[in-house]
Amino acid sequence: MATTRIATSRFGRHAVLGALLLTGSMGAAIGAPGERPLERHERATRLTLQAGASTEVQQDTVNITLASEVEAASEGAVSEPLAQRMAKVMEAAKRVPNVKAHTGSYRIWPNTDRDGKITAWRGRAEVNLESTDFGAASRLAAEVSAEMPIAGIYFSLSEQARAAQEKQLLRQAATAFRERAQEAAEAFGFAGYQIRKLDLSGSGMAYEQSRVRMGAAPAMMSLKADSAPVPLEADTVSVSVSVNGEVELQGAGSTGK
Repeated sequence: MATTRIATSRFGRHAVLGALLLTGSMGAAIGAPGERPLERHERATRLTLQAGASTEVQQDTVNITLASEVEAASEGAVSEPLAQRMAKVMEAAKRVPNVKAHTGSYRIWPNTDRDGKITAWRGRAEVNLESTDFGAASRLAAEVSAEMPIAGIYFSLSEQARAAQEKQLLRQAATAFRERAQEAAEAFGFAGYQIRKLDLSGSGMAYEQSRVRMGAAPAMMSLKADSAPVPLEADTVSVSVSVNGEVELQGAGSTGK
């Protein structure tokens, strides 16, 4: 469940309002007789405003990296078991519709002595699991742990969830921007305003829960096929929307007010 950060002010409960900057001439926007429209436009009083809204959202996607390492006397003796393990994991993943699986990093390299002579070959292969069903992803990772143990876990917010939150936050930020602009216009003796420029921005970060660095191949192979599923609990991430804009104050104004 999302928890909106509330900044209490008379300009809006849900918005985190930015600074207000007054620019341009504080004189009347109406130019002298015979003045060109462009000159009157350049003399108009303008305000630069910023308003924003943010909320904390539970991350809804888990990403699990499975990895396996093999060391052997020949390149073929390394590549063959790695390929077999990857194939078994991918085949198991096909039976779980709620989990997406795709191959990740795959490389094989030689170990050499001081004279540059190859003494052995080593390889590492990865498969990445992604799902919004934490239970299904955890059970699948446990099922294939004998082939490819967990190498890392991190959580993120899906694009669908982020878009839904940003849609709500945009309404809040827009309302706060309009209210702030009207309040500022009235405070300086103007009747209203007209928006001249708007820039929108948003933010949201993935949260890495843990990264388990793989040790030597023998240690990795010590995991049993009946390993218990890893408990998965996502953290929250901050999602925000910011509105920056420029408004032109309209109506009779006076610097004396």
